[in-house]
Amino acid sequence: MAKKRVVVTGMGVVSCFGTDVDVFYNQLLSGASGITAIKQFPCEDHPTRFAGSVQDFDMGDYIDKKQARRVDPFVRYAMVAGKKALEMGLLTGQALENLDKTRCGIVIGSGMGGMEVYSQGVQTILEKGFKRLTPFFVPFIITNMAGALLAIDLGFMGPNYSISTACATSNYSIHAAAEHIRRGDADVMLTGGCEAAITPIGLAGFVACKALSERNDDPQKASRPWDKNRDGFVMGEGAGVLVLESLEHALARGAPILAEYLGGAVTCDASHMTDPRQDGLGIKLCAEKAMLDANIAKEEVNYINAHATSTLAGDLCEMEAMKQIFGPQMFKDMKVNATKSMTGHGLGAAGGLEAIAVIKAIETGKVHPTINLDNPEEALAGIDLVPLVAKEHKVQVALSNSFGFGGHNSCLLFAKYNR
Repeated sequence: MAKKRVVVTGMGVVSCFGTDVDVFYNQLLSGASGITAIKQFPCEDHPTRFAGSVQDFDMGDYIDKKQARRVDPFVRYAMVAGKKALEMGLLTGQALENLDKTRCGIVIGSGMGGMEVYSQGVQTILEKGFKRLTPFFVPFIITNMAGALLAIDLGFMGPNYSISTACATSNYSIHAAAEHIRRGDADVMLTGGCEAAITPIGLAGFVACKALSERNDDPQKASRPWDKNRDGFVMGEGAGVLVLESLEHALARGAPILAEYLGGAVTCDASHMTDPRQDGLGIKLCAEKAMLDANIAKEEVNYINAHATSTLAGDLCEMEAMKQIFGPQMFKDMKVNATKSMTGHGLGAAGGLEAIAVIKAIETGKVHPTINLDNPEEALAGIDLVPLVAKEHKVQVALSNSFGFGGHNSCLLFAKYNR
């Protein structure tokens, strides 16, 4: 049986640039940095004291106020982004009620889950004893609760689960959600990722890994993918959620079609716990499988939103794999950029945020810059990494890459919807 076509009809974002998708992308196009000093908790003695934090987060009426006080921030981010995505997709009020909710599902993942609730619970046990621990402790740390609470609010009774594959979480989730629609299991899926790991324990954990930039004197210059002077990634947070629908369902209800999901793939490096496989084989296999799944030729791809975290090994490994796949094409009409240069690394939310950036690039014909790229690696000479300033670019097919600790790889392909 032929696979159903899958389209994107809504997007919702929570980010260091706020909760409006157009504002988010306009900030990216302008080359703004969302990296600021961490103010949520004292960290003056830490070697890294900055991040791409969500600022002045307004939950509006998207979450019950009593519930909002209890849940972990990662749940709040997912619920707001999810409901905003439905708004963009014109799925509110009667239109929402008209859905066959047994065929509507949610796959929203998180790399780290309820870090704030978890750390507060541990502190309560140590200082006050186990009897003082909130009964909501377990529900609000587990990664599936963001999608579960959204489903309860919306009445969505279709496939609902979370995926946790570190920094590849969002892409894995989008890929899985799309497969449910392609197979005919669902008509509508909310999907993406959320993360709220900028907490004392989250920051300390990545400091201990020696993975973070320590450019405290100039935080907005700290995230610098592919630049020779990069010294580690910058933590980010937020949520990026898409509404995916079968094409026939979207057309039947007159939905706004923003882009088409062409296909995707997942692989594992099977190499190292935190470092990418040096020969790039896992990444190469993933991108090739994604193009095979999408039934497109590599020559059709002319834009790559790279994983590009600003780490010494990862940035070059990814691009080496891309060069192996695309060859001379990398040096012709291809544009490659790094959203994380401005947002930091949103961990489990990163792929969701970047999918939104990709779809806005398809929609606007403009690709955002890679900021802080002052001194590119020689190995990337001749590749248009969109340094410093946005560029006009008619995106034919976009490849969005996400890779995570454990060697998890996921590549997705999007394009403009053509009848």
